[in-house]
Amino acid sequence: MKRVVASWFGTGLILTKVRGSASGSGTVGSLFAFPLAVWIGTFGVAYQVGATVAVTLLALWSISGLVDSEGDAGWIVIDEAAGVFLAVISLTWIPAMVALVVFRLADIYKHRFPGVARAEDVSGAVGIIADDLVAGIYGLVAGLLAARLID
Repeated sequence: MKRVVASWFGTGLILTKVRGSASGSGTVGSLFAFPLAVWIGTFGVAYQVGATVAVTLLALWSISGLVDSEGDAGWIVIDEAAGVFLAVISLTWIPAMVALVVFRLADIYKHRFPGVARAEDVSGAVGIIADDLVAGIYGLVAGLLAARLID
């Protein structure tokens, strides 16, 4: 069960099945998490915050059982899902898309975004998740700025 949850319900396994490599699976997991995270926002910000906390706790639970044997395996993408959920809090679709792009850039190019790589230095499951949450904050800020420009 932890593998299913850690792979964001199988989405982290898609690229390995299709092309034999997990490289890029974080983006795939993010793309699957994105519409759900934005849709939850239609019920209100409190629901998005609750969902972000829930996904983060699920990530801690699922990854903690795998980190010793798997490390930060490419197919483990629930941490990206947690980052996406954080990045889109309170945003509508267009600003949320900006947030998603900035989140992915911050996660992929973590050494160019202050604090992201440092968060990954924390050991265990917390470190695997922390960099995505910091990247999610970058995404959220960018999305909020985009929302201000649009409105």
